[in-house]
Amino acid sequence: MCTCVRLWLLLLVLHTLTLAAVARRERRNVLFIMADDLRTSLGCYGDSVVKSPNIDQLASKSQVFLNAYAQQAVCAPSRTSMLTSRRPDTTRLYDFKSYWRVHSGNYTTLPQYFKSRGYFTTSVGKVFHPGIASNHSDDYPYSWSIPAYHPASFRFEKQKMCKGEDGELHANLLCAVNVTEQPGGTLPDLESTDEAVRLLKTLANDDVPFFLAVGFHKPHIPFRIPQEYLSLYPIDQMTLAPDPDVPKSLPPVAYNPWMDVRKRDDVQKLNISFPYGPMPKDFQLRVRQHYYAAVSYMDAQVGRLLSALDELGLADNTMAVFTSDHGWSLGEHGEWAKYSNFDVATRVPLIFYVPGVTTLHDWLGESAFPFIDVLTKSNYSFQNARVIRNVVELVDVFPTVSYMAGLRAPEPCADVSFQEELCTEGDNLAHTFRHRERGEDEEAISFSQYPRPADAPQVNSDLPDLKDIKVMGYSLRSWDYRYTLWLGFNPKTFQVNVSDVHAGELYMLADDPGQDNNVYSDSDHSVMMKKMASLPHTVSLQMRMKLQLLYLTAGMKTKRGKA
Repeated sequence: MCTCVRLWLLLLVLHTLTLAAVARRERRNVLFIMADDLRTSLGCYGDSVVKSPNIDQLASKSQVFLNAYAQQAVCAPSRTSMLTSRRPDTTRLYDFKSYWRVHSGNYTTLPQYFKSRGYFTTSVGKVFHPGIASNHSDDYPYSWSIPAYHPASFRFEKQKMCKGEDGELHANLLCAVNVTEQPGGTLPDLESTDEAVRLLKTLANDDVPFFLAVGFHKPHIPFRIPQEYLSLYPIDQMTLAPDPDVPKSLPPVAYNPWMDVRKRDDVQKLNISFPYGPMPKDFQLRVRQHYYAAVSYMDAQVGRLLSALDELGLADNTMAVFTSDHGWSLGEHGEWAKYSNFDVATRVPLIFYVPGVTTLHDWLGESAFPFIDVLTKSNYSFQNARVIRNVVELVDVFPTVSYMAGLRAPEPCADVSFQEELCTEGDNLAHTFRHRERGEDEEAISFSQYPRPADAPQVNSDLPDLKDIKVMGYSLRSWDYRYTLWLGFNPKTFQVNVSDVHAGELYMLADDPGQDNNVYSDSDHSVMMKKMASLPHTVSLQMRMKLQLLYLTAGMKTKRGKA
């Protein structure tokens, strides 16, 4: 009997391995899920406050990149960068007011690449940023087989829909609502989930592989969410950010004055002084409460979508990717938005579920993604050894999704690639799925950037138009450091002046994970610039900053050794 059991187990293992090998060769469907303004406030990223059981369940069967960073912490530039795998200096999109195909180059997008390889591609919700940035068409027909779907109820998002204490409707930041009282009795993300599930049902029995992108609007402001999700976060249990004050060592150019938050009716009543005036502590707690509630509401929609994928029998041949366009500050450094180069604004979740790779087929027939009602069962214990701690970037998403789905990853771009339609400025992370991480990779670097109109905060500091950009903040994130230089920038020529240093930041993350103590020294930088004056002009800005960081940190280590 024992021999028979062993033989049966051996055959089962061999059969499973064979299926896994076949799965690696076959083309997989892709379910690409993107949240809006979602920082790493998820249980699977170690946040002890948030209730995110459905995303945590996905992460438990996935590979989780713990340190993934956006290339610019604002919607249109980040989404365009990720979906083209080109950095903002290549797309030349730093605001919302240009379309990359006519502004910089006719670059192939991630869904366009899949479409050209025979996939049916379709978009639901906010995937590309709507408007000029995607040619008022979500880049249809280049990227999508059919026109993109946008929820009808989104048109009310910026209207006066929030009932105030006076009983009147306002355009508030805090906007928990009774959904039955909303137009159509629904909200945008509810509509998007309904449409995405409908599409999955249509696609389930089709022989053509699909690429379905679903973009949720939350937790983007205003926090117009079902009011019942606030009950998950009692206000008396909420806490302030650990560093709610503007750091004394922060250069003024680095600060964002969160104007889009200040413009909301309920925030205007607080009469907060510009630009550094702190938000009242009781209101800070309410903002944090509403943000977390919005995350849980969005998590429920992800759960509905994944359970439908499972019930339709698609979980075994569909790769699911979950990410966000950038993060959002919840009071850290006295800031309440994105629009910066700090980790809270640039760090995002990045989760890859690849059937046959991150998880094997369940022969017991158990559901892969049973829906978890966050309102009744909010806890899910995340347990997964497949985590990558080294730094990666959103420009890595295009080549990695392509390769893991069974397509050839685009080739790396040349140093100047404006004429190349298909190439990547990111890295194919496929090797991370095959080999266990062996500790710190000093070569793993992420680059982010943010434009400013002036050296001091002003009303358009958060989102300056291209013509007004005078300074560009380039930021390098490694395992141990965040190093940022604010350099002179010419918006007419798109040229940065590496010698025109307006300010600098250097944070030593081992001692300062919140990036509150800027140890950048003008004198050290001057010495370093003299040392590097002989570098050829052809050396890229990224390489220059890498070399500068090595020099600066080596000097610090020498000083510490002498001390």
